[in-house]
Amino acid sequence: MGILTVRLTDEEERLLARRSRRAGMKKATYVRHLIREQPFVTAADVLADAEKRMGERRLRIARK
Repeated sequence: MGILTVRLTDEEERLLARRSRRAGMKKATYVRHLIREQPFVTAADVLADAEKRMGERRLRIARK
């Protein structure tokens, strides 16, 4: 079995920990899950995945 080493910033580490907790997995298991996911074929696939991950929160845009 190969070993994959990735350097993450502190923010990326926190984001990975939060997402893995939501999924109910350890961080390494969650990364393996992400690696095995099917790749995106169309832009609609990307949008569907982003909507699933981001939820229904609306972004607030600051006026200048």
